[in-house]
Amino acid sequence: MATPGTPRPGGGAFSNADEIAAQLQARAAWMLPSAVSVVRHYAMLLETQIKANASGRPGPNTPTGDYRRSWTHEVHVTGDAVTAIVGTAKPQGRRLEFGYVGPDSLGRVYNQPPYAHVGPAVETVSPLFVQAIGRIADGNPT
Repeated sequence: MATPGTPRPGGGAFSNADEIAAQLQARAAWMLPSAVSVVRHYAMLLETQIKANASGRPGPNTPTGDYRRSWTHEVHVTGDAVTAIVGTAKPQGRRLEFGYVGPDSLGRVYNQPPYAHVGPAVETVSPLFVQAIGRIADGNPT
């Protein structure tokens, strides 16, 4: 058997292309499912952190819990891409996060300060998510 870098009998160079291709196929087989698992987990963590931050000061007061319950997450897999959407359909979401000064469409005047709850949650969860995705990229599926 030829060793790397030595010519084969009959000419030509040694190639381990089949071995490399098999290793790449094996990594691809677990990479997407691992990425889906990580994205799903951190989308859930982000949603949970947003809800926790929206449970009173310095975040918004939510006495009924309706606003907190409105936060959801979805994970989508399209081909080899994994995306997550974390959000709310409640109209007060942007106003609570960024504040609002001025009249609304009904003529009511507001001077509402921001009660950031999404931004701080993203700042908390993002580094953990990046580390987890980095472990997958490094070949560690856990």
